Amino acid sequence: MRHHDADFHLLQGARNYALDLWRSYRIWKEFRKGFTKLNRVHKCVTFFGSARLDENHEYYKLAYDTAYKIGKEGYAVMTGGGPGIMEAANRGAKEAGALSIGCNIKLPVEQIPNPYLDISLKFDHFFVRKVMLLKYSSAFVLLPGGLARWMKSLRPPP
Repeated sequence: MRHHDADFHLLQGARNYALDLWRSYRIWKEFRKGFTKLNRVHKCVTFFGSARLDENHEYYKLAYDTAYKIGKEGYAVMTGGGPGIMEAANRGAKEAGALSIGCNIKLPVEQIPNPYLDISLKFDHFFVRKVMLLKYSSAFVLLPGGLARWMKSLRPPP
């Protein structure tokens, strides 16, 4: 079962009490892990964008430059922790001396955390990951790619 399938099945109503109880415990553990690791993050900006852009792309450069400037102003930078725009933003923050955070997701085709992370988390549930990306941020940078892909992940499985 794909991980976002698990999120979809969660919304399908009562099926098996024991399974629902076990699932709620696993979800609680994910929230607890995120809250524990991120509880001291106060000034943070989250970047969303494509994982498929290399360092020669103009949006990679834009994400890097923006994160670098934000980092120099004393803000942490949080991303989905993967390649592309996420790597650019984490790299910019790290090279500015700011805290660089990645909230990765376990996928069938593994998304490897980028090498510019001070704090790296890995989640099983998309919705838990999204809570972490939103909860600790006071601003957001939306670049092409990330949001559209996330919206597709919300569709029910075939």
